[in-house]
Amino acid sequence: MRTGFPLARPGQRIGILGGSFDPAHDGHLLISRVALRRLDLDRVWWLVSPGNPLKTRGPAPLDGRLAAARAMLHDPRIIATDLEARLGLRKTADTLAALAPLYPGVRFVWLMGSDNMVQFHHWDRWRQIAHQVPLAVMARPGSRLAARQSVAATVLQAARLPEARAPLLAGMPAPAWVLLNLPMSGLSSTRLREGAAP
Repeated sequence: MRTGFPLARPGQRIGILGGSFDPAHDGHLLISRVALRRLDLDRVWWLVSPGNPLKTRGPAPLDGRLAAARAMLHDPRIIATDLEARLGLRKTADTLAALAPLYPGVRFVWLMGSDNMVQFHHWDRWRQIAHQVPLAVMARPGSRLAARQSVAATVLQAARLPEARAPLLAGMPAPAWVLLNLPMSGLSSTRLREGAAP
């Protein structure tokens, strides 16, 4: 394995939570803990992105965001990584395509908030992403119903698992997805940034 890349063994079940983490916050931890438990995962990787192609404003420098994310992690099963920057990639479809040969036999699950599911159909090659890895959609305040009725949810309706079968998701061939209800946290990086603004 290349230097600086997270370690994973064949057969492990790893959730990937992508984002700018600008800044990382307790909502990210909540999603990660719920994913570990409810999806029966071995690890969750926080994929701290060099930048989000859908956002007009660039994030804070990557090194600072990565250090801040790592500083709040105390569970060895959750790690923050700059894997995308190391691979020279920014788009999820490209990143997932690169992970398969790097980590043969590892079962990846893409984790996203329900707010992201609402606009998932705007992502570059979103259908390809849905056919690369199973998706776990975490309910967030104000977007649970909209996520259920989103363009992507409608297109992928036949691939949706009942919530009770969530522990099976990582072992299922894509496309497969589940919407997980979880304790509501109103935290978002945007709100935290706005609160810190002078």
